[in-house]
Amino acid sequence: MSTRTVYYIEGDGIGPEVWAAARPVLNAALEKAYAGANKLDWKELLAGGKAFKETGEYLPQVTLDTLSNADLAMKGPLQTPVGKGFRSLNVTMRQTFDLYACIRPIKYFKGIESPVKRPDLVDIVVFRENTEDVYAGIEWSSNSPEAKRVIEFLVDEMGAKIDSSAGIGIKPITPAGSKRLVRRALDFALEQNRESVTLVHKGNIMKYTEGGFLKWGYELAAEDYAGKVVRDGEEGEGKVIINDRIADAMFQELLMRPEKYSVLATTNLNGDYLSDALAAQVGGLGLAPGVNMGDKLAIYEPTHGTAPTIAGKDMANPGSLILSGAMLLEHIGWNEAADLIKNSVEKSLAAKKVTVDLSSQISGAATVGCKEFGEIILANL
Repeated sequence: MSTRTVYYIEGDGIGPEVWAAARPVLNAALEKAYAGANKLDWKELLAGGKAFKETGEYLPQVTLDTLSNADLAMKGPLQTPVGKGFRSLNVTMRQTFDLYACIRPIKYFKGIESPVKRPDLVDIVVFRENTEDVYAGIEWSSNSPEAKRVIEFLVDEMGAKIDSSAGIGIKPITPAGSKRLVRRALDFALEQNRESVTLVHKGNIMKYTEGGFLKWGYELAAEDYAGKVVRDGEEGEGKVIINDRIADAMFQELLMRPEKYSVLATTNLNGDYLSDALAAQVGGLGLAPGVNMGDKLAIYEPTHGTAPTIAGKDMANPGSLILSGAMLLEHIGWNEAADLIKNSVEKSLAAKKVTVDLSSQISGAATVGCKEFGEIILANL
């Protein structure tokens, strides 16, 4: 018998609703697959609005201390309080625990009527660098003393041409940060027998940041993956092809030729855009799972936000959180339970009784609430 501890954060907005619908599905899948031999021990941690109500803090130290010694966690969406000292609760957690890889598998489920002609060709895993780039949060507002000081230095010392009223942001991208992200993508492609890893960048314009990401990714492949990875167009034996695409061209490629791509490794901002755009091709964020992962801790979470306009109305789609749970089960090797969940989601979509975000995309579908959709997925296990 194996029991794994999973710390969970309920989240804000629709978080409590999707949790109430999702957790029974995960527990039931484990029971069906292993008859009690494998279990998850759920332990709640506080963050966001619920934490503030109970402790007066949005991100209590006990939560940070517990997660610093954990390996598995799940969380609902968190709303960052305005003017309360945090740029973003989500980004703070990623940076605090060095969760440098945001991993999002995007694959079509039968039954979804997509805005593109061949959504079934989409089977792509996005590895998005999670701690650097413009998300590092190094910026100063227009006309602030800090911005003026930086501008003065750049103009006087570096010869830059910048309007004195500009807001200023810094975009750090490092060799170490880039290489560890690309390493995860390459290792995944090799382990899962994926055909290629595509480095997505804007290095034609931002030559020393985005271009650095590209350069360092290729360097890593050449130095550490000889005989395993080969560059596109080069001769040699290799199980995985590594190539690259400029970010704006990549959007067109994913719309017109998604079958040519298998794994994407991207800088932070590009990965944010691309993974959301891919999700839209296969049903939207309601069915888009994800994980923010470091070398020790992995936090699985839905890719949608708190959706405050529908919070408490039993309208939210719990699918993203349920499928994130399936990712967690795969990560710890409990693939039988994960497969039960994914098959049940597809069977539930075929029955055409779905939440409003999906019923608007499926002809003849009936709209059900968050709770009922979770119950349908549970029954279809």
